[in-house]
Amino acid sequence: MMRPGFLLSESQSRVEALQIAALAGLMVIGAAFVFSATMVSEAAAAAPWYSQSWFRQVAYYILGAAAATAVCLVDYRIWARWSFVIYWIMILLLVAVLIPGIGSMRFGARRWIDLRFFQFQPSEFAKLAFVVALGHYLSRPVDELRELGTFVRSLGFMALPFILIMKEPDLGSALVLLPAGLVMMFVAGTPRRYLIRLGIAVGLLGGLFLVDVLFAPPNWQVKLEDYQRRRLLVYFGIQPTAPAGASKAEQELLRRRQFDDSHNVRQALISVGSGGLTGAGWRQGTQNSLGYLPRAVAHNDFIFSVIAEEKGFAGSVVVITLYGVVLFTGIRIAGQARDRLGKIMAVGIVMIFFSHVFINIGMNIRLMPVTGVPLPLLSYGGSSVLTSLISIGMLQNIHIYRKAY
Repeated sequence: MMRPGFLLSESQSRVEALQIAALAGLMVIGAAFVFSATMVSEAAAAAPWYSQSWFRQVAYYILGAAAATAVCLVDYRIWARWSFVIYWIMILLLVAVLIPGIGSMRFGARRWIDLRFFQFQPSEFAKLAFVVALGHYLSRPVDELRELGTFVRSLGFMALPFILIMKEPDLGSALVLLPAGLVMMFVAGTPRRYLIRLGIAVGLLGGLFLVDVLFAPPNWQVKLEDYQRRRLLVYFGIQPTAPAGASKAEQELLRRRQFDDSHNVRQALISVGSGGLTGAGWRQGTQNSLGYLPRAVAHNDFIFSVIAEEKGFAGSVVVITLYGVVLFTGIRIAGQARDRLGKIMAVGIVMIFFSHVFINIGMNIRLMPVTGVPLPLLSYGGSSVLTSLISIGMLQNIHIYRKAY
């Protein structure tokens, strides 16, 4: 019998077709609505077709599909053997992106490395590297997982990329690592007492953090970027207080800034609500076409609002259903995995995917604060699309090799 690794036998080559069909549906929707969200701009419409966002998005889909196929050609156990090398390469890139001259500054954050033809975002790829490396580490014998040192080192795998991504700053991407890591440790068999204590500690720290950010005097507050603090104030509906002795003009300026800070979320809610049952029609949404939903974010952070306005509740249900198919087939792949390594990795990938979907749609309907987390395969962006498709390729890999011995 051929060794599993580089050649797939006929009995092992069955892919999860339902998941691939759902992905294809999401990519068609993504290309169509990136086109709709961007082509309302005269500047975008006048640009050469190969420079337009929708064409770049399709190119990212093709590259991502090719990369996912390449991932499927090598047994996931071989990828796992190289996972620590890949993990540390991504850590080095997360450090490099913080260095002025290497990392490019956009919208007040240093998250990208400008490759001229491509804005490379290491944090997106670091999420997958983290899942594969932690999955490999947690696949050790269950007896070893009961040791406190193993648990502490598992936390270290999360803490290092978490801190570096927070430094960019990118709060949303950093937070995505936490539920994925915790669920992976639970599935691997980490003692519940460790996880319960960690959950309590994280909950207490999170509560203290919010109290500090929202209510503490300025000189006592945790250091955050000003826009991050304002986003939290908007989410919790807290009006910033003017300093003692502030003039009426200063108070009015503060109120105006609060109104401006809530503009994106307010317009996103209006977009979702105005779609009704079936929507205004493709490219007919007024919130997007008239620029009420800011064009700088309509095709990435708020692409779901564009879909909801133009295709209504019915279109939103279709999108959520397709994501549900991807997630539930991912859970099924985890359940059918031939070993603990495959199960833990699959659960981690599903949790990363779910966190992105939940946070992004949540911030479009004000269930979550605005964090800049992309909606997988729908939001415009090369790093996000490539990472999403490579992650699904790894899930398919686990499914393909589930009967390999």
